[in-house]
Amino acid sequence: MEALSNEGATPKWGCGLDQLERRNVFIGELSRVGIKKPDLIGKPSVRNDAAFLTTLVGVTSVIAVAAGSLPGDWGFFVPYLTGAIVLVALAVGSTAPGLLAFVIGRFAQVFPDYRERVLRHEAAHFLAGYLMRVPVTGYSLDIGKAHTDFAEAKLQQRLVERKLSDEEINQLAVVAMAGATAEAMNYDQVQGQVADLTDLQRILQRSEQKLSNAQQQNMTRWAVYSAATMLTKYKKEYQALQIAMQQRASIDKCVAAIEQL
Repeated sequence: MEALSNEGATPKWGCGLDQLERRNVFIGELSRVGIKKPDLIGKPSVRNDAAFLTTLVGVTSVIAVAAGSLPGDWGFFVPYLTGAIVLVALAVGSTAPGLLAFVIGRFAQVFPDYRERVLRHEAAHFLAGYLMRVPVTGYSLDIGKAHTDFAEAKLQQRLVERKLSDEEINQLAVVAMAGATAEAMNYDQVQGQVADLTDLQRILQRSEQKLSNAQQQNMTRWAVYSAATMLTKYKKEYQALQIAMQQRASIDKCVAAIEQL
């Protein structure tokens, strides 16, 4: 990509770096760049969890009531075992939250906005990475997938192997929060921000200068603000990229979709 940029073939590669300057960002400023519910940034949505548990309780309750009319011991054991399903789900959530999160993630696909959310989310990561001069090694349309591959591609080594400069922190922070930002600009609740926040936390922990809790919170707001500003400025490129990714286009074709405008 660097070689193509030097030849002038990819003029938008890294062009977002010119406007990248870290500063204090107040939560009210996020509304002015299109964030619908700024106060929910950093607060994981419970919509999918609540819908899953409500559905699970509802379905098992109906089965238990219907099974109560079965003859003999079946009328006792089947409702009892059916009711235990909810307890098992809660137990799994306590002992293996990752497994329950996987199940809930698959359940979330029943929502009409699921595919659109995923597309907006992943396209924002892709575009931010490209504009931040962070190599895009691949993409997935599975929401909740971690994106440290962006960071490691940029550094050409594992994230845990060295400290990061302020410039690297700035680039990677914007890329990390771009997906959540895209959702926050279009929906009241952000479903895919847990993975983004996890990526951001891992990045901030590698900073050469230790950041206080207040500085980390400001960094989160600044990254969202910067990503929102970028998505607005490059709206046409973002839309073209979404179309390409929806068609499962290759990385080269996705880059072409960005550069052709």
